[in-house]
Amino acid sequence: MRRQDKEIKDNNLIQEILQKSGICRLGFVDNGEAYIVPVNYAYENGIIYIHSAPHGKKMDILKRNTRVSFEIEYSNEIIKDKVPCNWTARYRSVMGRGNITIEKDAPLKKRGLDMIMIKYGAGMELTYDESLLSRMVLLKLKIDSITGKQSGYL
Repeated sequence: MRRQDKEIKDNNLIQEILQKSGICRLGFVDNGEAYIVPVNYAYENGIIYIHSAPHGKKMDILKRNTRVSFEIEYSNEIIKDKVPCNWTARYRSVMGRGNITIEKDAPLKKRGLDMIMIKYGAGMELTYDESLLSRMVLLKLKIDSITGKQSGYL
């Protein structure tokens, strides 16, 4: 990281960003081209859980290459100034790499989906139509490396 003064070294803060942020952006390589997709997710113990349809470009790419990058920002704010070149930003974010696998076990798929639903505010008993659950895909991104960066915080 070029700006060592902006690196987040506190693992608790990195965990907070992973837990509380709303969107994860996944970065894939498809035939030498970058492909980025935003996803809803839940995080626990080094794994990012992602709900997915069984078909589409993301799934096609994963059949060929399970290695991904990801980016998650927790807070961001543009801080304006009278002088345009003095504008800055206040943010916290994490970036990392890992491998994605597809969870096949039905109870584990349900658990991952429960985590995602609860994260986004489901305040009810979570029951799923078994036929829908069987068609749904739960992706598990095992984090291999992660770094955090912040600006505007002391």
